[in-house]
Amino acid sequence: MTHTIFIDGEAGTTGLEIRERLEARADLQLMLLGDRRRDVEARREALNGADAVILCLPDDAAREAVSMIGNPAVRVIDASTAFRVDPDWTYGFAEMAPGQREAIAGSTRVSNPGCYPTGFIGLVRPLVSAGIIPAGWPVTINAVSGYSGGGKAMIAEFEDGEGAPPFRAYGMTLKHKHVPEMTKHTGLERPVLFAPAVGAYRQGMLVEVPLHLSALPGSPSVEVVHGALAEAYAGQRFVEVAELEATEAMTGISPEGLNGTNRMRLHVFGDRGGEQVRLVALLDNLGKGASGAAVQNLNLMLGLDEAAGLS
Repeated sequence: MTHTIFIDGEAGTTGLEIRERLEARADLQLMLLGDRRRDVEARREALNGADAVILCLPDDAAREAVSMIGNPAVRVIDASTAFRVDPDWTYGFAEMAPGQREAIAGSTRVSNPGCYPTGFIGLVRPLVSAGIIPAGWPVTINAVSGYSGGGKAMIAEFEDGEGAPPFRAYGMTLKHKHVPEMTKHTGLERPVLFAPAVGAYRQGMLVEVPLHLSALPGSPSVEVVHGALAEAYAGQRFVEVAELEATEAMTGISPEGLNGTNRMRLHVFGDRGGEQVRLVALLDNLGKGASGAAVQNLNLMLGLDEAAGLS
């Protein structure tokens, strides 16, 4: 059986990446509008005629597109921020918690996670669930992404402009749009402190959460923290936890290490017997952080092999 797929916003960075992952597959047929992609009626017809729709649009445009869908059978994946904390939408991080994969498979409205939140939730949610990090704990995130995460304007700045910095911190108002998503889906009760940055490379991401173990209830060890993460992701194909022996041998970590894949690797850096730990997630901001996750969710929603078209 061939499923029809419409990507609304296929000309954007995420849309192009999703199209590249889907167009070679024999089990899917892409509905392409070409020059008619700005034609409202052509879009409406595609939005209601496809088996599944993937929205790669700004928030307001995504909400407008959803309002145009009257066919209850159409499955929708939204890659914007618009519905990530909406209780009527399923959060599309299959490995996040037991039952999440099944919830995605049974849903017609799935909100694709953000790239930074994917790394952060992957690191922190299992520790909150296990009681290692209290729900009311103040948590800080330091993260860096390639400039492709900033869309066309930032890509142009770094690739075509002059004087683009090698590294730039941003989000200085502490009101980044990912904060509600990261807070809600980890089970934390207070807004996280998010310190994002962009580097002068195209794609790849590191998300880091530093913790003072001695300040946490029970003063958990590095081994306890690692064990909770390893147990949470045991048997997962796309999320893995690096062995402590491997992290102890590392002197650094490159944000480009998993580029081109839908994989995420979680690391626990810390001295065994020490009082501090650095949790670090490595992922491709355009892979598991965007288009790869969208394809994974699409496969689940259509009852296909979850890994089809992914590496």
